[in-house]
Amino acid sequence: MADDGRAQATVLVAGGANLAIAVAKVVVGALSGSSALLSEGAHSVADTLNQVFLLAAIKRSRKPADAQHPFGYGMERYFWSLLAAVGIFVLGAGFSVYEGIHTLLNPKAVESLPWAFGVLALSFVFEGVSWVKALHQLRGEARTERRTTVEHLVKTTDPTAKTVAFEDSAALVGLLIAAGGLGLHALTGSAVWDGAASILIGLLLVVVAGALGAQAKSNLIGVALSEDAQRAVRATIDASPGVDRVVELLTMRLGPDEVLVAARVDVIDDTTGGTLEHLSDDVEQRVRDAHPEVLHVFLDPTPSRA
Repeated sequence: MADDGRAQATVLVAGGANLAIAVAKVVVGALSGSSALLSEGAHSVADTLNQVFLLAAIKRSRKPADAQHPFGYGMERYFWSLLAAVGIFVLGAGFSVYEGIHTLLNPKAVESLPWAFGVLALSFVFEGVSWVKALHQLRGEARTERRTTVEHLVKTTDPTAKTVAFEDSAALVGLLIAAGGLGLHALTGSAVWDGAASILIGLLLVVVAGALGAQAKSNLIGVALSEDAQRAVRATIDASPGVDRVVELLTMRLGPDEVLVAARVDVIDDTTGGTLEHLSDDVEQRVRDAHPEVLHVFLDPTPSRA
């Protein structure tokens, strides 16, 4: 099961870091006139808002099932992560590209370069702390799942640490792009580099938003377990006494640690009505014991025919 406390701590660290550096970037960006620094400020504002979305996702996904939502609220995490991706695209990428184009069309010298570089350096430290925290959580989850960190980052269905890791990675790269643009502007005196850096930051955020949004969309539509996990569930059912074979297996993820399993099974010839009830209960218990993330098991026993 996912450690919600650890996930919440990761989000809080990221949110605190983003809020602190967002203020610094916006203030110094406005004073210096740097398009790249203002874009990074918009990026940090979007990330801060996204941390609020992720905290809401963690809290709301814990709500117990009720009559209106019999399978619980696990998919809340995917909904709020989709909003986070939209926030990155609109607030971060949209503003950055606009600001970059505006600077290219109306170039002006950047002032207070030492302050601008100082803010970028300080931001890199804060973003680095948040990135390390997210990476630490991903590594812990990867060890639990017996995966490499990169493999877990690709396959994990919990969007919390994954979103933070993607955001912080993009933030670190964006800071390097902004520093490069300001550095070239200082060397050449041309504001083109500052505007170009802003546009590159926007394009970077488009890629990140697209990747996170695509995964959230897939999970919201309803995604099955991996092929390996499905084979494992099928093997558990096949090995149950009274089951001849699994005719059809359907799975759907209801949340990061909540899975629904529906199976049509071919039972042995001499199975009676009373035996079927016991068989169904036994299979359900076996599946839940072997695969703790499976919360709901629905079986359709079909007696064998000669």
